[in-house]
Amino acid sequence: MPAKNFVVAIELGSTKITGIAGQRRSDGSIAVLSVMSEDASQCMRKGVVYNIDKTVQCITNIISRLKSQLKSGIKHVYIGVGGQSIHSERNSIVREIDSDVPVTQRIIVEMMDQNRNMQYPDMEILDVEAQEYRADSLPELDPVGIQCRRLEGNFLNILQCRRHYQKLNSCFDIAGVQIAEMYLAPFALADAVLTPVEKRSGCLLVDLGADTTTVMVYHKNIIRHIAVIPIGGSNITKDITSLQVDEAEAEKLKLRHASAYTPAADIDPSLKYDLDAERKIESSKFIEIVEGRVQEIIANAWNQVPTEFRDKILGGIVLTGGGSNMKNIDMAFREITHIDKVRIANFVTYTINSSNSEINAHNGTMNTLLGLLAKGDQNCWAPEERSSDLFNDGDTTERRGTDSTDSAPSVQAPRDPNSLRPGVIQTQAEKDAAERAAQEAEEKRKADEAAKQLAEEEMRRQQEKANRKPSLGNKILKWLGTFTDADE
Repeated sequence: MPAKNFVVAIELGSTKITGIAGQRRSDGSIAVLSVMSEDASQCMRKGVVYNIDKTVQCITNIISRLKSQLKSGIKHVYIGVGGQSIHSERNSIVREIDSDVPVTQRIIVEMMDQNRNMQYPDMEILDVEAQEYRADSLPELDPVGIQCRRLEGNFLNILQCRRHYQKLNSCFDIAGVQIAEMYLAPFALADAVLTPVEKRSGCLLVDLGADTTTVMVYHKNIIRHIAVIPIGGSNITKDITSLQVDEAEAEKLKLRHASAYTPAADIDPSLKYDLDAERKIESSKFIEIVEGRVQEIIANAWNQVPTEFRDKILGGIVLTGGGSNMKNIDMAFREITHIDKVRIANFVTYTINSSNSEINAHNGTMNTLLGLLAKGDQNCWAPEERSSDLFNDGDTTERRGTDSTDSAPSVQAPRDPNSLRPGVIQTQAEKDAAERAAQEAEEKRKADEAAKQLAEEEMRRQQEKANRKPSLGNKILKWLGTFTDADE
């Protein structure tokens, strides 16, 4: 019997686009119903769309194949946004406050809005993570109710190249696929593999991908920094091709022999690896090639950690992604970062039931996709007019957008940016609607202000007119004065 209650998520990775459908069970586990992927090497580069037509074709193929296997329509999907242009910028907003008035929630919202209105050349604000506030000189996580003269709000703005963001939205618009929500893929990954203790005590999460390496720093349950470095495991493969082997053979050599770290005492100068039927290479030379690139990747990742947090990574370093499978990768990180606590997250922290071999391999390559699937809480099945909540089969709630199975996405009502869950990104349609709503609100505010000024001006004129009229007492005195003058 076709499933009628499932979530669909799509990850746009650096080398492939993958779609997944799954159900959350009553025990909290997730059952994977279908996984489909398309080679994206001809349309994606380092997680960024560069060929819209081919990307649309990949998305369309994935949706079509998922529908076929599920034997159901798909109303909307969750997507993960990543890519090399994503990075974070810190920003501070300062407000001078009357010391007799405590900080209100309205002040906090106004500061958040002011921060969201920051303009970065050619960049789009995807998400904002509030850091600590400073009430006068004291740090506060929640300053509401505190009296102070000066309030400083510190924010971490997650940015992406505006052109890349618009291309991504265009791909789903053209494909006729409605977006339930857009998520920052690294945030979904972090929630899937990090423990609460690691986030609270401070940790460095490194996702070692094929073309990119994503770095995230957490401390006190707050994301402190995020960056995507444009180098990954494929760079090691390309370095091996310098031995005059093609890329496919270089990849096999990497998987067969590569080690991220080899102690000097373990290097055998007499050992050689077969390149082909006629050629061999000394293992020491192969080790030098591989370790040189691995050390560069680790050094770049460690360099992304802000100086003030380097001694606060008490939860250690967590490695995931395909590159985390390389032999001795944890030893290499310890050697370069001098952080002894290194954990490899081969799988997500919750229970997954699946017959898919890629998922059951537990090699870190599917963690982001599973993280996106776990984020979904809207039923993606079609053609229901009202979709049921994933966690409560009998409870139906009104959802955003159209309910047509294959229609193009409608312009959706904008969500309040300050009410979005962490990692949720507004779609382009929502941003446009929000800008229109903000413009209308500003025009209404100006009209109200002008009307208020006119009313105040009219009251002032009436008051001045009243002041010019002689009072009854003055009239009587003036009248008596005429009689006095006459008697004299």
